[in-house]
Amino acid sequence: MKLIIAIVQDEDASRLVSNLMNEGYGVTKLATTGGFLRAGNTTLLIGVEDDRFDSAMTIVEKVCKSRKQIATSPNPVVGASGAYVPYPIEVMVGGAIIFVVPVEKFIKL
Repeated sequence: MKLIIAIVQDEDASRLVSNLMNEGYGVTKLATTGGFLRAGNTTLLIGVEDDRFDSAMTIVEKVCKSRKQIATSPNPVVGASGAYVPYPIEVMVGGAIIFVVPVEKFIKL
Protein backbone atom coordinates (compact mmCIF):
# COMPACT_ATOMS: atom_id res chain seq x y z
CA MET A 1 0.00 0.00 0.00
CA LYS A 2 1.08 3.57 -0.68
CA LEU A 3 0.06 6.99 0.57
CA ILE A 4 -0.05 9.66 -2.13
CA ILE A 5 0.28 13.18 -0.75
CA ALA A 6 -0.74 15.50 -3.60
CA ILE A 7 -0.55 19.29 -3.26
CA VAL A 8 -2.74 20.81 -5.97
CA GLN A 9 -4.14 24.23 -6.81
CA ASP A 10 -7.57 24.94 -5.29
CA GLU A 11 -8.97 25.36 -8.80
CA ASP A 12 -8.18 21.70 -9.60
CA ALA A 13 -9.02 20.16 -6.23
CA SER A 14 -12.78 19.59 -6.51
CA ARG A 15 -12.57 17.97 -9.93
CA LEU A 16 -9.67 15.78 -8.81
CA VAL A 17 -11.45 14.64 -5.65
CA SER A 18 -14.58 13.89 -7.66
CA ASN A 19 -12.68 11.88 -10.30
CA LEU A 20 -10.79 9.90 -7.66
CA MET A 21 -13.91 9.12 -5.65
CA ASN A 22 -15.80 8.07 -8.80
CA GLU A 23 -13.06 5.47 -9.34
CA GLY A 24 -13.36 4.19 -5.77
CA TYR A 25 -10.38 5.89 -4.14
CA GLY A 26 -10.63 7.23 -0.59
CA VAL A 27 -9.46 10.83 -0.37
CA THR A 28 -8.89 13.18 2.57
CA LYS A 29 -8.82 16.87 1.65
CA LEU A 30 -6.83 19.45 3.63
CA ALA A 31 -6.82 23.22 2.97
CA THR A 32 -3.24 24.52 2.78
CA THR A 33 -1.43 27.69 1.73
CA GLY A 34 1.97 28.21 0.26
CA GLY A 35 4.08 28.70 -2.76
CA PHE A 36 5.28 31.71 -4.68
CA LEU A 37 1.89 33.46 -4.88
CA ARG A 38 0.83 32.56 -1.33
CA ALA A 39 -2.34 31.26 -2.93
CA GLY A 40 -4.62 28.62 -1.49
CA ASN A 41 -3.68 25.04 -2.19
CA THR A 42 -5.35 21.79 -1.36
CA THR A 43 -3.40 18.84 -0.01
CA LEU A 44 -4.96 15.45 -0.71
CA LEU A 45 -4.13 12.27 1.16
CA ILE A 46 -4.90 9.25 -1.02
CA GLY A 47 -4.35 5.72 0.25
CA VAL A 48 -3.98 3.20 -2.58
CA GLU A 49 -3.18 -0.45 -2.95
CA ASP A 50 0.00 -1.07 -4.93
CA ASP A 51 -1.89 -2.53 -7.92
CA ARG A 52 -4.07 0.65 -8.20
CA PHE A 53 -1.25 3.18 -7.79
CA ASP A 54 -0.63 3.78 -11.51
CA SER A 55 -4.34 4.30 -12.14
CA ALA A 56 -4.57 6.90 -9.35
CA MET A 57 -1.53 8.74 -10.69
CA THR A 58 -3.04 8.79 -14.18
CA ILE A 59 -6.12 10.56 -12.78
CA VAL A 60 -3.96 13.14 -10.97
CA GLU A 61 -1.91 13.79 -14.12
CA LYS A 62 -5.04 14.15 -16.26
CA VAL A 63 -6.74 16.70 -13.97
CA CYS A 64 -3.77 18.74 -12.68
CA LYS A 65 -2.27 20.30 -15.79
CA SER A 66 0.18 23.21 -15.55
CA ARG A 67 -0.97 26.43 -17.20
CA LYS A 68 0.08 30.06 -17.50
CA GLN A 69 -1.75 32.76 -15.57
CA ILE A 70 -1.30 36.51 -15.17
CA ALA A 71 -0.85 37.45 -11.51
CA THR A 72 0.18 40.48 -9.52
CA SER A 73 3.76 40.31 -8.33
CA PRO A 74 4.05 39.70 -4.58
CA ASN A 75 7.09 42.03 -4.66
CA PRO A 76 5.95 45.52 -5.70
CA VAL A 77 8.36 47.89 -7.47
CA VAL A 78 8.90 51.60 -6.88
CA GLY A 79 6.97 53.59 -9.49
CA ALA A 80 7.78 57.04 -10.90
CA SER A 81 5.82 58.69 -8.09
CA GLY A 82 7.93 56.94 -5.45
CA ALA A 83 4.97 54.74 -4.42
CA TYR A 84 5.15 50.96 -4.51
CA VAL A 85 3.23 49.65 -7.50
CA PRO A 86 2.48 45.96 -8.00
CA TYR A 87 2.99 44.78 -11.57
CA PRO A 88 1.48 41.87 -13.52
CA ILE A 89 3.66 38.88 -14.27
CA GLU A 90 3.03 35.62 -16.09
CA VAL A 91 3.43 32.56 -13.90
CA MET A 92 2.90 28.82 -14.26
CA VAL A 93 0.12 27.50 -12.02
CA GLY A 94 -1.60 24.19 -11.59
CA GLY A 95 0.10 20.87 -11.82
CA ALA A 96 0.77 18.98 -8.63
CA ILE A 97 3.52 18.33 -6.13
CA ILE A 98 3.34 14.65 -5.23
CA PHE A 99 4.97 12.66 -2.47
CA VAL A 100 4.59 8.88 -2.43
CA VAL A 101 5.13 7.15 0.89
CA PRO A 102 5.10 3.40 1.45
CA VAL A 103 2.56 2.37 4.10
CA GLU A 104 3.74 -0.31 6.48
CA LYS A 105 0.37 -0.70 8.17
CA PHE A 106 -3.17 0.55 7.52
CA ILE A 107 -5.85 0.37 10.21
CA LYS A 108 -9.48 1.35 9.70
CA LEU A 109 -11.62 1.31 12.83
